[in-house]
Amino acid sequence: MIHHKSRLQTTPKRLSLGLVGYDFRNPQIRPRHPPRLQPLSISASPNKPTRCLQITIRRNQTKEALANHDQDSGGSNSKITIKRKEFRKSRSGGNIGNYFNTINCNKRPRSSSNNESGEGSSQRPNLNVKEPNQPMPPISNVIPPKPSCNETFDVKDIPRDSGDRPTITTYDSKIRDEVRKRYLIQGPCRIRVHKFPSKRIGNKDRKFVPTWYNDFDWLEYSKKKDKVYCLYCYICGDMMGQKGGRGAFVTKGFDSWNKAKDTFRAHVGDVDSFHNKAREKCELLTKPSQTITESMRSTSEHDKRRYNDRLRVSVSASRYLLRNALPFRGHDESIDSLNRGLYIETIKVIGENNDEIFYNTLEKAPKNNKIICPKSQKDIVECFAQEILLSIRKEIGEDVFGLLVDESSDVSKKEQMTIVLRHVDRLGYVKERFIGVVHVNDTSAMTLKNAIYEALTSNGFSFTQVRGQGYDGASNMRGEFNGLKALILQENESAFYVHCFAHQLQSVIVAVAKKHADVRDFFEEISLVVNVVCGSCKRKDLQWELSQESRRDGIANGELETGKRLNQETTLIRAGDTRWGSHFNTISSLMKLYSGVLDVLANVEKEGGTLQNRRQAGGILLNLKTYEFVFYLHLMYEVLHRTNILSKELQKQDLDILEAACMVRATMDSLQKLRDTGFDSILQKVSSFCEKHEIKIVDMADLYVGARNRKTSKTNEYHFKVEIFNTVVDMQIVEFGERFSEESTQLLEYMDALSPCDSFAKFDKTKLLKLAKLYKRDFSDLDIRDLEGQLDIYYHSCIKDERFTSLKGISELSRLMVKTGRHKTYDLVYKLLKLTLILPVATATVERCFSKMKLVKTDLRNKIGDDFLNDALVCNVEKEALVKVKFEDVMERFTKMCIRRGEL
Repeated sequence: MIHHKSRLQTTPKRLSLGLVGYDFRNPQIRPRHPPRLQPLSISASPNKPTRCLQITIRRNQTKEALANHDQDSGGSNSKITIKRKEFRKSRSGGNIGNYFNTINCNKRPRSSSNNESGEGSSQRPNLNVKEPNQPMPPISNVIPPKPSCNETFDVKDIPRDSGDRPTITTYDSKIRDEVRKRYLIQGPCRIRVHKFPSKRIGNKDRKFVPTWYNDFDWLEYSKKKDKVYCLYCYICGDMMGQKGGRGAFVTKGFDSWNKAKDTFRAHVGDVDSFHNKAREKCELLTKPSQTITESMRSTSEHDKRRYNDRLRVSVSASRYLLRNALPFRGHDESIDSLNRGLYIETIKVIGENNDEIFYNTLEKAPKNNKIICPKSQKDIVECFAQEILLSIRKEIGEDVFGLLVDESSDVSKKEQMTIVLRHVDRLGYVKERFIGVVHVNDTSAMTLKNAIYEALTSNGFSFTQVRGQGYDGASNMRGEFNGLKALILQENESAFYVHCFAHQLQSVIVAVAKKHADVRDFFEEISLVVNVVCGSCKRKDLQWELSQESRRDGIANGELETGKRLNQETTLIRAGDTRWGSHFNTISSLMKLYSGVLDVLANVEKEGGTLQNRRQAGGILLNLKTYEFVFYLHLMYEVLHRTNILSKELQKQDLDILEAACMVRATMDSLQKLRDTGFDSILQKVSSFCEKHEIKIVDMADLYVGARNRKTSKTNEYHFKVEIFNTVVDMQIVEFGERFSEESTQLLEYMDALSPCDSFAKFDKTKLLKLAKLYKRDFSDLDIRDLEGQLDIYYHSCIKDERFTSLKGISELSRLMVKTGRHKTYDLVYKLLKLTLILPVATATVERCFSKMKLVKTDLRNKIGDDFLNDALVCNVEKEALVKVKFEDVMERFTKMCIRRGEL
């Protein structure tokens, strides 16, 4: 038997029973405490003290006891109010159960009213005792615990699609306001460029119309559910209960497209409507100075100004560090540390030159409002990155773009994927904009595609805007069936793939270096030279001194010219399969430092530390002094010199695909000319080089002497011209034709008709119409007919204008059309021109992003988080946009991110 006691006070007008932990209305629910409570019966004990009511709960009591108690109480189900006189009367032996037909389990504060009947007090749900043969009703005032988010939930992880959002009340109360603010900063989920599905309503097909966004700023669309929602009602609707059709625009979604605008207007309603009140509360969230908490503060305008000045200094220091890819944190940031990190040290330097800033920052600032903690630093960096991405979104808008993607591992061995968008701006210039780096767990095509989708949608873009994709030659990228190329083509058939021209060119060079045995041995020999000469600091210093002496002698003899950027110091460069132009740089550096390299090898041969080193240096020195090595050196220099020019041109951001294809053909023609007439000129250069360095010159008419000094039946001319020169150049030309197969595709053939070179000599109306038909998303049948008429007028107007007859490419044509306003007159022609310009040529911009990532995330900074790395990299890569960001915009965004201590 367990006793629960609740004392009756003399002043309360009602009797409150202190039963805790038991649900009287649902006997099937097990009690929380005590755990052994069973269905109960209530009895009065007249022998107890006057002001104590005893409730006895017996374990083996049956339902008949409840029935008897109900009969004693008169079967009344009405709520009973016990008056003091009546209660005193019950003490003489009356059954106290007559006064209690209900049991209230909720605590209520003591009423201050003098009304003994308790009238006017707030009513609460009560438990009514039922008949024994009827089930006990559920307790309406016992609220089940609400699901809440984990306290470690990151508000940055809120879903973007409005159909995936949980209700605001499911979030933990501690972070609920942060979630509301994050949704307000993120804005409504709006997809404009999308193939909206149709829905049969009545006799017509109806679908969502993106122009509704312009009339209703609260409207947001869910791509997954094909329904619309109200952002304001979702964020603050729970503060005002279930009114105004909130379920249709918050939880269920609205998709009755035939009466959409009327329903939207009805949802907005008048000034006092549910929607407008929710909107007002959302506006209060973005204005901390108008909230109740801020209104309670009696902070002066002087303190506000000091806070803004302090924040401005922190923003200025952050931009300086971001622009130069410098670290923020220090190992020891305490006051006594000599180096507290560049962020704090930069603020200190700024304050040393300005007394007002000095007495307002760091130790002179309020202890809880210095804006130097790591979270504040990361928030400021995020604000800069978001402002840059906002400018990119405004610049591109709903226009189409090309997609450039590549992946690489960072210094902490995490696989990172960079994403760059190529588009044409409003002035007709081709721009490539970096929008982020994404950490991927694996490099499978599906993983990369999902990561790209998240990056695009988070910035307001979609796959429907993609009109070109450019990657390297990896199978997971360009696979015909399961690669990233194929997966994106399934989403958008107009996203034509172009293999990176720079990667193809590098593949041509590497292929020749691997397939030709003598060329492979030649590059291996150069690699040994680099290893031996640069193997120690002593050898490098000796090589540098010898090169300096040779340079001084050359200038004194008049062999070398003097001037800006001439005779720069250089070292031997190691060739790499993935570094563009590295093979040419290796040969070029060896030719410049040839005499110094010979001297270093001779020194190692004499004074080497081990016998193996001396013998290795002697063998390399003997090979370098042969005529055949010098011939290979000059031959590969002539071949790679032509490809290196193409490699540098392919790395330009504004290079269009027609110009790139033209340069590839020009390089192939140059190689063919070298094949036909270049042998004699190379022989002259080789002979001159051998005379300078005292190397024996062979007679072309003599028989060739092979390995181990064995004479052969072929002449030197046949060996050097046919077996070496012609073979190497022919392999180079063949590899060009195979690797650059895209240049002969139908797409590039059609695009070539847009070229303005030689007064539009390649203009072909038929090819341009066929090109437009390939882009089904951009040109309807009606547009094709209009384009046919525009092309005739466009061609005749351009060939008669002197400004258009001297153009050298479609990039210049695009800029001139915008400058002269013809992009509006011939809008369809200009659209066709833009589709050609945004096709990716090379992933050089993506590779530059990886180079920047090595500066931001170094060996000493290898624990940088993915979010901070992405924000810092966006700021460092997009330096032009970083400089244009206004401090006021960053400060405003920083203030709205969350409520901070000592904000004013």
